[in-house]
Amino acid sequence: MRNLTPYLAAAQHVGGQAVMEGVMMRRGDRLAIAVRKPDGSILVEERPWFSLVRAEWAKRPFVRGFPVLVETMVNGIKALNFSAQQAIEGEGEEELSPLALAGTVALAFGLALALFVVLPHVVTLGLQWLGLSGGVESLAFHAWDGLFKLLIFVLYIYGISFVPDIKRVFQYHGAEHKTIWAFEQGLPLDCSSARGASRLHPRCGTTFMLFVLSLSIVLYAVLVPALLLIWTPEGSVLKQTYIILLKLVLMVPVSCLAYEMIRVAGKYPHLSVCRWLSVPGMLMQRLTTYEPDDSQIEVAIAALNGALGNARGETEIGIDPDAAACPAKD
Repeated sequence: MRNLTPYLAAAQHVGGQAVMEGVMMRRGDRLAIAVRKPDGSILVEERPWFSLVRAEWAKRPFVRGFPVLVETMVNGIKALNFSAQQAIEGEGEEELSPLALAGTVALAFGLALALFVVLPHVVTLGLQWLGLSGGVESLAFHAWDGLFKLLIFVLYIYGISFVPDIKRVFQYHGAEHKTIWAFEQGLPLDCSSARGASRLHPRCGTTFMLFVLSLSIVLYAVLVPALLLIWTPEGSVLKQTYIILLKLVLMVPVSCLAYEMIRVAGKYPHLSVCRWLSVPGMLMQRLTTYEPDDSQIEVAIAALNGALGNARGETEIGIDPDAAACPAKD
């Protein structure tokens, strides 16, 4: 009989995120954050997944993408804040208040939109002024805009990879992917299984971001000129401001479409079209993931066990090598 274990595991849709000296894993409405503390132990905390919307219509395909994006950012920031406290033994510090959390999410969204929407548009306007690009109604303008957008994204990822703390986060990112692969293939959740798995995964947030940027290039080239035919403000400054606002609003349907694409690519990795869709994102993951060591894989395994409900509440795992998922090598 055909082994259905990998398919059943994959159907459970686990996901994760690297944090400071740790990993957050999610399955359904449960998430777990595992952090390596300065004394070498692993702290695992289970939490409910914070959800912005509960209505069924918001969970439908081509609608759920943007709410999921916001929820993921909120939960990710909370997990990062928790991990930073634990990694430096700051148990006495309070986590972000709802107001501070909302401000942090808004700031993160604002910086992302400024970097990947506003800045490429302004730079392309400079090329237009130099006579190297057509107007915003032309395909050339949006081709240049898209090129700058992708270039900024790649340079940003490449630049932060030189920061030592970020490099460690990227190692935990690799550990997260390896552990998820082991689970989805129906392998035991131990170090030997995860160690041999790929550090690249088609459902990664890096791939999602690349889908968002690539789709925005195509849709902006079609929709912005079409919307300008309906109404174009008078005056150059007002016109460009209107176009930038249009691009910001269009990020909602773009993110919804990108979310469905990444789900399909992750669900059917054996199909040629899905493999091709995943190639650019998998290549980008070579910048956002590094090979982890066994101690980092052990943290990722602890996080996934917590997300799967194999632990309860907040627990602290000691450094007894006989009890470790990744025992020390001889």
